[in-house]
Amino acid sequence: MPAPLLFCSDPLNPRQVDDHFATQSEAVSTAGGTVALLDHEALVAGDPVAAVRRVPRSGGRMWYRGWMIPVDRYRELARALSARGCALVVSPECYAKAHELPGWYEDFLEVTPRSRWMPGEPGEVPGESALAEVAGSLGAGAGIVKDYVKSRKHEWDSACYVPDLRDTSALRRIVERFVKLQGESLAGGVVLREFEDFTGVTGTRAEEARVWWLDGEPVLIGPHPDDPTVFPEPELSAVARAVSALGCRFVTTDLARRADGEWRVIEVGDGQVSDLPSTVDVMGLIAPLIAR
Repeated sequence: MPAPLLFCSDPLNPRQVDDHFATQSEAVSTAGGTVALLDHEALVAGDPVAAVRRVPRSGGRMWYRGWMIPVDRYRELARALSARGCALVVSPECYAKAHELPGWYEDFLEVTPRSRWMPGEPGEVPGESALAEVAGSLGAGAGIVKDYVKSRKHEWDSACYVPDLRDTSALRRIVERFVKLQGESLAGGVVLREFEDFTGVTGTRAEEARVWWLDGEPVLIGPHPDDPTVFPEPELSAVARAVSALGCRFVTTDLARRADGEWRVIEVGDGQVSDLPSTVDVMGLIAPLIAR
């Protein structure tokens, strides 16, 4: 029997799937699968027992498809499901490995910008000396500031891009702004990444793709959610080796074509919490999950 898919419920109507995932839920039913409901708000608020109260007992192993979950909350979700005779197909260890940059970085060294990180709590801004030490290991040149999961690329000049990593006062100013904007959502700590030019050889916007991997195979190659109408065809041989080395069952890789034409991995994510653009045929993702 196929593993059920666990979706986030609608906050205003907890007996139905959140509207954002309704099309995927319908695809599950069409493909002969079953759906269970998770109260995401209760989970992130620290009440995992309430979060899983609508999950059928003895439901066996299940995939999750929903909003992002902090790593510690995902562990709590796994324990709450276990108490009901259920289990997530993706273990908390693999979720953390794919979801946060320190978990996946070593396996993707050859295909992603060089990075360094500093663990920290929400609101905690590293001092200039600590930032200078970490930035110094990346060398001269521009850099990107992010946390273990996300950047603030839409605040590019104020909270993301650093023109020169050696300018520690400017670096701290960008990091401070980033930490403030992330607030309680800051995941893991601060990451510094070397800047690579993805504007394209003609100065146009870079081609971007999101690739969905299931058991090491690219089951769906589609557009990035930021540009959902562009369907590129990235070169995946080196990325496939990295995904295989990572050893997690269900992951995504976000790729962009660098100015020199090479495809580079910008982010790795757990496939359960990666957004699926509305321009993609959802059955291309749902059918393989049910089949596995």
